Amino acid sequence: MEREGLVKEGQEVEISERSAVTGQYTYLVEPSIAMSGIYRTSQRFKSRKGRIRKIEKTEKGFYLLVDIDE
Repeated sequence: MEREGLVKEGQEVEISERSAVTGQYTYLVEPSIAMSGIYRTSQRFKSRKGRIRKIEKTEKGFYLLVDIDE
């Protein structure tokens, strides 16, 4: 996440999946607030909702820790 204040800890968020032809997946906290790292097919998320557990500020931006029911 690049800007502060777009979401709050404890907030429920929607998650969308993006896939490449290579069988790797990334996830977005909607509406395009933050993007995940890369996950392989065996690591795919089933849930499309989550709750923000923590927002960490780093020199590269903000990292969201999102809990999902899986």
